Amino acid sequence: MNDVRDRSHRLNRATGIARHGRLRNRHPVGTITKVLSGVVAVALVSSASVAAIAAKQVTDDLGDGVQIQGQAAPKSKGGTALSAYKGGFNMLVVGTDNDPEQGTAYGERDATLNDVNILLHVSADHTNATAVSIPRDLITPIPGCQKPDGSGTTPAMAAQPINSAWGEGGLNCVVQTVQGLTGLDVQYSAAVSFNGVIEMSNAIGGVPVCVAQPIHDRYTGLDLQQGTTTLQGDQALAFLRSRHGVGDGSDLGRISSQQVFLSSLLRTVKSNDTLTSPTTLYKLARAAASNMQLSQSLNDVGTMVQMGRALQDLPLAQVNFVQYPGTTGGTGVYAGKVQPSTELAAQLFTKIKADQSFSLGADSTGIGSESAASAGHPTGSTAAGSAPAAGSSAAPSAAGAAPAAPAAQTPAATAQSETIDGLQGQSADQQTCSKAFGS
Repeated sequence: MNDVRDRSHRLNRATGIARHGRLRNRHPVGTITKVLSGVVAVALVSSASVAAIAAKQVTDDLGDGVQIQGQAAPKSKGGTALSAYKGGFNMLVVGTDNDPEQGTAYGERDATLNDVNILLHVSADHTNATAVSIPRDLITPIPGCQKPDGSGTTPAMAAQPINSAWGEGGLNCVVQTVQGLTGLDVQYSAAVSFNGVIEMSNAIGGVPVCVAQPIHDRYTGLDLQQGTTTLQGDQALAFLRSRHGVGDGSDLGRISSQQVFLSSLLRTVKSNDTLTSPTTLYKLARAAASNMQLSQSLNDVGTMVQMGRALQDLPLAQVNFVQYPGTTGGTGVYAGKVQPSTELAAQLFTKIKADQSFSLGADSTGIGSESAASAGHPTGSTAAGSAPAAGSSAAPSAAGAAPAAPAAQTPAATAQSETIDGLQGQSADQQTCSKAFGS
């Protein structure tokens, strides 16, 4: 057991990539699983039908909500306003790796960590949005946080991995840490369990995902052939958890691989009837409410409906999924961890604070993904969402040809935006494929 934990703490000297080792077995991780649940259920539940059909049931599932320092509790719950959300907003979706209800199904853990942290910003005019994935090993100050039981305040720490914030004070402490790191006011937040991605991916009928090479990960049980496969349920969870199967085996590689899933997810829900189907939206809302801890500010059906309606017509080309800028191979407190790239981060958050759209430079997809064209997967004429049945690979578009990835929109608007060179990520309309480990 000690040998396993020692191995998980080591830094790959060849690549300088941080390895994470808080888990005793199988290296389970807090994943975008939870992120997915939060992004879909909170940001995309957009039909008034949810409020009309299921407001009572969803409200019952929500519970009391988590109190966040500096945020006043809402005066009422259960609103069903049909208008779009006025202005912009910032929402933090946190994924923890130690949900008591999941038992030891994903390995034994000796601590609860916020291993996935995605900050979603939507501009005030609802014309652009940015989702920033913060690496779990990014070193940052962690402020003093109120303890969840009200027994006092934890001591502030100058330089710690961001995924230790949850252990200091739960969702509230993660919010306080991210606000300090980014300089943004986070109005809404949610923590999501492992079960969330299973329920959410089932509710929308799966997400088509392209992989450039066969992916085999014995830690998560993921086994995918080259091509495009529609993922849902346990298979979607395994894909989003996979670190050893993609890129260089690091969390940074997994982030870019997860963005392949997220971009396809957004294309899928905007191209099929997800946003207008009362049945689907009801399932999404119930799955989200049952598998998430919401801040008191977000713990309201009417608020979620308004936020979703604000995003309903958001252009895919104006939605960016990016990684918080950072480097590996540092020394001192940064040894084996991720050191923030402060100048590049400043460029990113200057744009976000000003509600300005931006584009990414060439070859920006990161070490866990690549463009579908580079991977030899031609873009098809079929709209996203018309993918093969769940769990099955797509048929080749021609004899010997690779399966087609979902069709992308022309990023005309993005072409007019200022480019932030060096920033890793992709736009939602960009078709990409996950890269297998070592490729």
